[in-house]
Amino acid sequence: MNGDSLERKLNKKLQKHYGTAVRARIGQDAIRVSGTLSSWTDIVAACSMCVQKGSHLHVVNDIVLDGVAMPKMREPSWSDEKLEGRRPDVLVIGGGISGASIARELSKWKLDILLVEKEADLAVQASGRNDGEVHPGVDLNKGTLKQHYVLLGNKMYGKICRELDVPFERCGQYVGFTRWWMYPAVLAYVWHRKFICKVTDTVILGRKELRRKEKELNPKIYFAMYNPSAGCVCPYGLTIAYGENAAENGAQISLNTAVLGMEVKEGQIESVQTNRGRVYPAIVINAAGTFAEDIAAMADDRFYSIHPRKGTNSILDKKAGHIVKGIASVKTLKHNPAHTKGGGILHTVHGNLLVGPNAEETYEKENFATRQESIDAVFAKQKMTAGRLDKKDIITYFTGVRPATYEEDFIIEKGRRTQNLIHCAGIQSPGLTAAPAAALDVEKMAVEELRKKRAVEQNDAFNPIRKGIPVLKDMPKEERDRMIRKNPDYGIIVCRCEEISKGEILDALKSPVAVPTVDGIKKRLRPGMGRCQGGFCLPLVMDIISEYLQLPPEDVTKAGAGSAITYGRTKGAGQRRRDDGETI
Repeated sequence: MNGDSLERKLNKKLQKHYGTAVRARIGQDAIRVSGTLSSWTDIVAACSMCVQKGSHLHVVNDIVLDGVAMPKMREPSWSDEKLEGRRPDVLVIGGGISGASIARELSKWKLDILLVEKEADLAVQASGRNDGEVHPGVDLNKGTLKQHYVLLGNKMYGKICRELDVPFERCGQYVGFTRWWMYPAVLAYVWHRKFICKVTDTVILGRKELRRKEKELNPKIYFAMYNPSAGCVCPYGLTIAYGENAAENGAQISLNTAVLGMEVKEGQIESVQTNRGRVYPAIVINAAGTFAEDIAAMADDRFYSIHPRKGTNSILDKKAGHIVKGIASVKTLKHNPAHTKGGGILHTVHGNLLVGPNAEETYEKENFATRQESIDAVFAKQKMTAGRLDKKDIITYFTGVRPATYEEDFIIEKGRRTQNLIHCAGIQSPGLTAAPAAALDVEKMAVEELRKKRAVEQNDAFNPIRKGIPVLKDMPKEERDRMIRKNPDYGIIVCRCEEISKGEILDALKSPVAVPTVDGIKKRLRPGMGRCQGGFCLPLVMDIISEYLQLPPEDVTKAGAGSAITYGRTKGAGQRRRDDGETI
């Protein structure tokens, strides 16, 4: 179908639903949808109507949400000139799993690599706010980039996690069915996924075998689709490990660094303005998550749109961990939109259960607020998977925002108008699984582009091995005793829930990507992630950071600037002293 015919077809469809309020226009590189609507749900629906599966044309949303000022990106509260004049070979924008893994793979080459992240740590947004499932790819369509990279990435996880010293378990995924008459249809689906889509480990388990593997699942489940290749990993732990290994191999990671604008001339990014100075990269890699579209616009290469999607997970106490040993959910007759897998129950590598997520469209890219209704809806659904779930076991919850494109697929390609730009965008679920494989292709694209201008040599000193901080609670008694004799700080327990020692915290403060905040330590070691949620260990962690950095305790923050925990000492408050030391 030519452009004019497609445009008429799309506008006829849009007019049927929205009258003359919305119109589609076909360009060389995108389908641009413009107009004004009063509902974000309608905007998402209108743009989704225009998607052309299998086409190189992506949907760009130019529809105005009537009466709403779109929230601006939160920027670091301060600026300096630390990066002024830097001329890196590669500038990676975004410190999530995509950006960190790309930086690590690029460090295999003799390149000057600069990764910038606007937050105070890596994995603060989507990469730190998901359930950590390593997907088998069973519910992804053949021919999509999602399926391609998920199948490759899943197979890489064992090796990657061994190299980066990150816990990883292939715990298996179960999708249960409570209607026996659905068996023939599910059997046909499994055959298709196994032999056509190449998800070769897909099998069906009967009730008896399922109960043998997962005793606490709903006894009304007649059979389940099972993929033993599914697994779980700590998503923020893996992201940090990738970043640390990149730094160990020469990459520079600049946190609290936001991209504010670009100078583009004749299809080339000449400079990038940040709050820490202007840099002049040879190549720019856009791995900015929910802000990838904004970066694309700065680079004059906006041919897709991101529509943010919220998802809420509840974290249960470890005492509930026996309920599900792997990843489980129940398929009901209720229709789930194509963009959500419907959530489930996941047994994490740390022993907790995660329940969720759901999926809610939102125009707010950084609204991580959790609603009670979301928790209730997720729990109500997952009680059908395991009836012994109890909201009393919730110790905390979190909400993430996923960067979905309207095509519900990844965008991993070179810029269409801007030559020294590579997009790694739309990396929503299951982006964590896909990241190791996608990073290899982005690495190849970047090296290929750089070689057009100069020779690029391999980094013979590259070391793929990153050694994590010793985990005291996982050591055998003899090894633990040796560690404490060698370093007595390992004998001082700071977090009783997670059995974290002072020695581990001090080692985290010395790591290649050290973040001396309470949340920075929490993400690297887990103090404050137990039942008491930091009620006992928070002051102790603050004291250790304060002592190590030689700062007053009130200068130790939760997550960087603007997240003060204390404002000064209360003992003796209101009293002043004269110069001679006497109280006034």
